[in-house]
Amino acid sequence: MIEVEVRGDIEYAIRQLKKKLQMDGIKRELKRREYYEKPSVKKRRKQAEAKRKMRKFRHRKA
Repeated sequence: MIEVEVRGDIEYAIRQLKKKLQMDGIKRELKRREYYEKPSVKKRRKQAEAKRKMRKFRHRKA
C-alpha cells in the first residue's frame, strides 16, 4: 500500500505519489494491462525482463 502524506501543497503530494507509483512499477503494470497481450509476446517480454534483471544483478556484484 502506498501512502503520501499531504501537508498543504497538493501538487507536491501528487508528484510524490506519481514517483512512488513509478518506483513500484505500478504505472508500467497499468500501461501493460491496458491492451490484450498475446501469450507469445508475453513470454518474450518476461524473458527480456529476466535478462535485464540478471544483468542488473551481475553489475551490482562486480
